[in-house]
Amino acid sequence: MIVEGAPDKAPAQQFKGHVPVLIVGGGQAGLSVSYHLKQAGIEHVLLEKNRIGFSWRSERWDSFCLVTPNWQCALPDFPYQGTDPDGFMLKDQIVDYVEAFAKKVDAPIHEGVAVTAVRRNEDGLFEIESTMGAWTADQVVMAISGYHHPSIPRQAERLPLATKQLHSRDYKNSAQIPKGEILIIGTGQSGCQIAEDLHLAGRKVHIAVGSAPRSPRFYRGKDAIKWLDEMGYYKTTVATHPLKEKVRKKANHYLTGREGGREIDLRRFAAEGMKVYGHLETVDGPALTFKPDLAKMLESADRTYNGIRAMIDDYIAEHGIEAPAEPAYVPPWTVTTEPTALDLDAANIKTVIWGTGFRADFSMVDIPVFDGKGYPGHVRGVTPVPGLYFIGLGWLWTWGSGRFSGIAEDARHISATIGTRYWAADLAGAPRTRVA
Repeated sequence: MIVEGAPDKAPAQQFKGHVPVLIVGGGQAGLSVSYHLKQAGIEHVLLEKNRIGFSWRSERWDSFCLVTPNWQCALPDFPYQGTDPDGFMLKDQIVDYVEAFAKKVDAPIHEGVAVTAVRRNEDGLFEIESTMGAWTADQVVMAISGYHHPSIPRQAERLPLATKQLHSRDYKNSAQIPKGEILIIGTGQSGCQIAEDLHLAGRKVHIAVGSAPRSPRFYRGKDAIKWLDEMGYYKTTVATHPLKEKVRKKANHYLTGREGGREIDLRRFAAEGMKVYGHLETVDGPALTFKPDLAKMLESADRTYNGIRAMIDDYIAEHGIEAPAEPAYVPPWTVTTEPTALDLDAANIKTVIWGTGFRADFSMVDIPVFDGKGYPGHVRGVTPVPGLYFIGLGWLWTWGSGRFSGIAEDARHISATIGTRYWAADLAGAPRTRVA
């Protein structure tokens, strides 16, 4: 049976079997690896605990859309299928795209099967426990991204019991939010877009900023992403980026593809009546305090925004490209006093939405490959443990990793590495006991 969440309890063990390659996760990353393995004639199985397209279907708000243009949707041998390459697919269209890709791949996938443990035995085989049964595999691909659990600070426990709290993952639309004003904590992609969604619905919004940078949307006649793509920015690797592996910890730029795409400027929101604060500092019942860093955070976001525009300007000038000039950015609102306190009761704030991201949880993988913070050690998804791979992580290798634009290349590389081991084992005459 296909289910929307992990099974309530594990059914009785149905079988024990072996497969050369087992992929954990049937999203776009796992399906992309499956595509390449099928092309190479390598036997494998995918286990997906939910349903194909689950996170897009069930863990996004109603008005959600891509922030990258449709032409960047480039799963293996399956580019964007619609008629609006410069547009931004809505949630249901994204689900359709992923499901259509799954149909094309025709992967050997089992949906509604949760993997509970991955180990490596003394013989070098991987042992996988799942709600479908026990498996062994020569090689394992972890294709479950790194967004597993909502990251909500323990401060949330100190809010009044009467205050409705939800994470951005559980937000759907303004109708689910009780009457009263709303406080959003965090200004990453989700926090900013949910703030806009509520703002457009006529709700009174307060927002506490984070450190995420912002990006121009359209600049000098093109989507800024098109310029950056032409400039080769999306091919920048972890190895060639100035920050090296530290780039994996950087927050994504905020902007939106809503209604054809536009920039998100917290200053404009403030000019239109949204209350904006610095980082949340303390919570004591309805009394909240914020760091006096709002001006600093807005200036930092603007610096990135203007820096991207300057990069595009330099590229245009260097290559003699004809492109319309645009005026310099003029802030529509500036901080005059730093708001450092907020009383939820006095402000009639009935709801707090946490736009504070997610944390990874690879605890099911009982193999010594992780650093002190639980991040897997790897180079382009290939770990130091022979036969163990990760895919779908942000900046796995390039900025496009973990997105529709870069997964195909990551999957190709990992699949080629798998193939080298697979065919070497065949040449060595290694026995392969198959699952019926």
